[in-house]
Amino acid sequence: MAKTAQKPGYRCAECGWRTTKWVGRCGECQAWGTVDEEGARAGVNVVQAGATTAPALPIGQVKAEVATARTTGVAELDRVLGGGLVPGAVVLLAGEPGIGKSTLLLEAAARIAERATVLYVTGEESAAQVRLRADRIGAIQDQLYLAAETELSALVTHVEKVQPRLLVVDSVQTIGSAQATGVPGGVTQVREVAANLVRMAKERNMATVLVGHVTKEGSIAGPRTLEHLVDVVLNFEGDRHSRLRMVRAIKNRFGPTDEIGCFDLHERGIEGITDPSGLFVSRRSEPVPGTCVTVTVEGTRPLPAEVQALVARTDAQQPRRTSSGLDTYRVQMILAVLERRLNARLGGCDVFTATVGGIKLADPAVDLSVMLAVASAAGDKPLPPGLVALGEVGLAGELRPVKDVRRRLTEAARLGFKRALVPAGSLEESGTRRGGQRALVPVGPVAFAPGFEVVQAENVWDALTHVT
Repeated sequence: MAKTAQKPGYRCAECGWRTTKWVGRCGECQAWGTVDEEGARAGVNVVQAGATTAPALPIGQVKAEVATARTTGVAELDRVLGGGLVPGAVVLLAGEPGIGKSTLLLEAAARIAERATVLYVTGEESAAQVRLRADRIGAIQDQLYLAAETELSALVTHVEKVQPRLLVVDSVQTIGSAQATGVPGGVTQVREVAANLVRMAKERNMATVLVGHVTKEGSIAGPRTLEHLVDVVLNFEGDRHSRLRMVRAIKNRFGPTDEIGCFDLHERGIEGITDPSGLFVSRRSEPVPGTCVTVTVEGTRPLPAEVQALVARTDAQQPRRTSSGLDTYRVQMILAVLERRLNARLGGCDVFTATVGGIKLADPAVDLSVMLAVASAAGDKPLPPGLVALGEVGLAGELRPVKDVRRRLTEAARLGFKRALVPAGSLEESGTRRGGQRALVPVGPVAFAPGFEVVQAENVWDALTHVT
């Protein structure tokens, strides 16, 4: 009996969405031209039934030591990775061109090459260009091997000869495979190359770092499956006009995703900043209207940051609302609370808000500092010197407590601030237990540390009263 031909299926190379007929636009991610027939790519490896695989073991017999992180020698990078690189792990480091990704990885590769073999494959620069950078930052090591390749098969040959413990590919968009259609950097090519590199990393228990490009919107270029294939996704951030750089984990199977690493990029290389407190706060002799300091928490690290606001009258029918480093929609909500709850007249004014030092603040604890900075700018009256403010602002004008208040206040006191404004109930008293829970009792101004006073407020009106 003749077999009925199986109806072909189609799959989106961007998000994996499937359909029974070809369409020009993906029904899931709305991307154009990414839907191809499944199995149309040449060189797709199909695992046959009965193929030799490692035997399944009781979970208690699996050796956990294999997944132990090894330090990279760069403390700030280890902090973001969760202790270091895990053998067999694949890390994707993405960032804008020229921001310092290659410098950071070359520095880390040289540190690791002091004790293990490292292979650095560059597809964007010549070997001589990378050598010049290594000379400049002092990254010359005998066990650091360098190859300039853009073909996947040649890359695999280098790996077989060198047998590295760490492989760096700069960048994955420049490597092409003869087993896939399209040009290097295309969706099909990137997926094929990344899948082969991930498989090779797991088979050889070899840590692998892939450099990725970003789009104009700031997202990682290539198919979304690229982020699913790798174990760790890091984002390299920073302003080209500033020396400050930050590495943030977006995905991490071996550690936290809320840590950041701070670096100083200069002509001699890149150095980690172990104590970044004070980098995001302006230094001035006299207080200025429209500025307020808060303390955000990134992972286990409290970071003081300054919020600045400028309110200027305008004749435009639609005043501008511009934010830099802050959530635009949250700033607009705070402006609405100011107008409705505190009768602030901002309708005929342009309002500009920004952070100092290029840091991006998404912590709800920043709300109170934004509100005070705008109120100070609108009234052209500076806030008391030595003040920090933290708290979430609600639509009803209430102030909500935030997490890690004591850690934030301890850091503010260490840096010399004298006073803090926080939501009521942020500091616990040893109250009676009711129903198995400790009662939180709002208290008045208290001495949190020698020379450091904490004031608690229930709503935005109380908060503004305490600082004026």
